[in-house]
Amino acid sequence: MTNYFKNRNLVIATMHQKEVVIKPLLEKELWVSCFVLKDFNTDIFGTFTREIKRTGDMLDAARLKINYAMDISWCDLGISSEWSFWSHYWLPLINSNFELTLIIDRKNNLEIIWHHLSPDTNVNGKYITSIEDVIKTSKDWGFPGHGIIVRLKENSRFFIDKDINNESELEKSVYKILSLPFIKKAYIETDMRANRNPTRMKNIELSVKDLLKNINLECPKCWTPWFTITDIEWWLACWLCLLPTSIPIYEIHTCSKCKFTQKVKIEKYGNYADPWECLHCNP
Repeated sequence: MTNYFKNRNLVIATMHQKEVVIKPLLEKELWVSCFVLKDFNTDIFGTFTREIKRTGDMLDAARLKINYAMDISWCDLGISSEWSFWSHYWLPLINSNFELTLIIDRKNNLEIIWHHLSPDTNVNGKYITSIEDVIKTSKDWGFPGHGIIVRLKENSRFFIDKDINNESELEKSVYKILSLPFIKKAYIETDMRANRNPTRMKNIELSVKDLLKNINLECPKCWTPWFTITDIEWWLACWLCLLPTSIPIYEIHTCSKCKFTQKVKIEKYGNYADPWECLHCNP
């Protein structure tokens, strides 16, 4: 592993106990000393329950959190994590956990960005009309091990209950909304904050592990770490018919600092694709 960050302090610009999985990984692999700011509030940049809209996109929000943490801690190295749910590339009808992990190194003017997409998620939300409905649905979603948020409407900024830890609290929260005049339904959703969602916490850990696997590649021009894949060159030819297939040929690596680019042959596929990978030979 690279010595690029060795013996430096690194601020973890997050809430919701993400440092539980982030800190040991970074300290072991990068030889840094990680710390979390006391009472650091990232909700000012957006909340999961949407009372405060996220500032910009995922990358914008991650940058804001890290820069804010570095400013107030006088630290020049930081990490943050942002979440969203997307349709999976190969399973478009399945919601997937999309994690963005960002490291900013001000000392060396370097950004390291990693994306991790996993279909392993319980992200969900629905309107319910009875206590029986909410109990059944919440259990299907993993409650109480995974948190449930109760709210008046899907995007309402009022009547939002978080940190519900047991069935009795959940029933009381839903009953409070269903007892309101002219209200016949309440909205419940999975709590996607990392400390209330073990499945998401696992995806954060996997995202950081993936980032660390790739961070050791150094630019052959300026020797900066994170000589990472930025594009793929496709259409390896079938050895039988010589028509292009969907198999990639080259990985395009780019240095995030000096922008040097290099093609790297994907050796595992060889010079030609097997006919079973070819839509012409194997339609």
